[in-house]
Amino acid sequence: MRLFLLPLLVVLSAPALAQKTKKEDAELAANLRRHVVFLTSNELEGRRTGTEGERLASEYLMLQFGKAGLQQKGSDGFLQAFPVADGLKVEGTQLRVDGKDLQLNTEYFPLAWSGNAQVQGNPAIALQEHDTPWFKDIKDLLEENAQNPHFDLQDALQTLAATVKKRGATALLLYNSSGIDDKLAFEPKDRRPRVDIPVLYIRKEAFAKYLPNESGSHAITLVTQVRAQTREGHNVVGYLDNGAAHTIVIGAHFDHLGHGEDGNSRFTGDSALVHHGADDNASGTAALIELARLLKASKYKGNNYLFIGFSGEELGLYGSKYFVDHPTVDLSKVNYMINLDMVGRLNDSTHALTVGGYGTSPTWGELYGITGKKALYGGNLTYRFDSSGTGPSDHTSFYRKDIPVLFYFTGLHSDYHKPGDVADKINYAGEVQVLRHILSIIQKTDASGKIGFSKTREVSMSNTRFSVTMGIMPDYTYPGAGLRIDGLSNDRPAQKAGLLAGDVITALGPHKVTSVETYMAALGQFKKGDSTEVTYQRNGQEAKTTVQF
Repeated sequence: MRLFLLPLLVVLSAPALAQKTKKEDAELAANLRRHVVFLTSNELEGRRTGTEGERLASEYLMLQFGKAGLQQKGSDGFLQAFPVADGLKVEGTQLRVDGKDLQLNTEYFPLAWSGNAQVQGNPAIALQEHDTPWFKDIKDLLEENAQNPHFDLQDALQTLAATVKKRGATALLLYNSSGIDDKLAFEPKDRRPRVDIPVLYIRKEAFAKYLPNESGSHAITLVTQVRAQTREGHNVVGYLDNGAAHTIVIGAHFDHLGHGEDGNSRFTGDSALVHHGADDNASGTAALIELARLLKASKYKGNNYLFIGFSGEELGLYGSKYFVDHPTVDLSKVNYMINLDMVGRLNDSTHALTVGGYGTSPTWGELYGITGKKALYGGNLTYRFDSSGTGPSDHTSFYRKDIPVLFYFTGLHSDYHKPGDVADKINYAGEVQVLRHILSIIQKTDASGKIGFSKTREVSMSNTRFSVTMGIMPDYTYPGAGLRIDGLSNDRPAQKAGLLAGDVITALGPHKVTSVETYMAALGQFKKGDSTEVTYQRNGQEAKTTVQF
């Protein structure tokens, strides 16, 4: 009797199981939508790192991690604070000429590399006396170098400041009587080393107004205060302790662009608009929250799970890099890392899911092979594989520590880094499929122990405007002058020239490198077939090598 009824029971239970799965997926989609709607609300103002909006987002993550039953695993409860270099700021700076105060920015400004001091004196513009401020017209410098493509005015002025300091100047007051646009401005991101005396630039109209007599003396009082400023970002870290030997890290960055203040918006209109960041990366953050809830309730106990909401990703992986340098778990016990970044725009036509990090472990090849793939949740997904363990997202920081990674991504779109990346454009049903697929990966590695790590192809920094590349990954968090190398691609110019991770590039040929931005500008001066001398610092010592593009 029972044997006769068994096939009938299986037939009858299949529709019920399908109905249950459909209901669970609908609930999961609704949860994802709820998270994304909150994270993209105007009250959070685009979740820029170090702002009130980021704080509100981090509080939401902590609340959800608590509801999921996670343990606090930051350095302060769920939170892990980290500093973000925020450029230079002028404060308390004054310039008074013959008892009249000049207006900061509109009539004068300090150069970013100016020294800080309080100075008084009664100099004449045409005289350069010991222990007084000196005036310098940069007209000759500009005219002499008008046809020199390698001329760096800022570099020349730094050299001038050092020279006049040795000759007794207490400050350097610059002006330009020529018709050549010097393009000087206070550059808050400038990382050039500071000089020992104040260096101020007086605009042409102000110079004519306050200093019309070049032969007479002028009572000068000035104060310069150019300070480095930082803001504080926060990772949110929760832990599911299953008493296992190894831990799987699941991460997603929850920060976004705010109103585009950091210059990383692609929007060409009013940059003051809120950049909501629904796909980038409220979608990944929502997935992170739901994976925490689902794994807490799951039977997958072969690993512990560390859930991290990273901030500072949009500024250059600040949060994830800080975490791997200041981990709250033993990184040697980490099995692998899954990174979710922009998983909310699964295309209903192609159903394409990019799987990055494919080459970072032999296990990924086995799981995504012809045989292994059949055991994974597929849904309507089609896969695009990227072997690289690096790229412009947080898995890079873990790959640098020899940890296998997987990076899930549903593709770029026209709303990327624009205010139009809003909650209503997310494909929530598609994101459910991505989550189900990730859960099946976790299931298949639940009893496999610690998987192997493989070095693989690295993505170098590139730009479509450039015809050459060095084959390096820059350390965007480096606060000093120059560009510090975080990683190198095999068989590319930098590696062939003998450069190493940790080296700080300070010049490409005649072009000074003080930051990532100046490095990119210098790189744009070369073409394929060129070679140039690279000046760099290694362990505090200057060295040179030659790269062939």
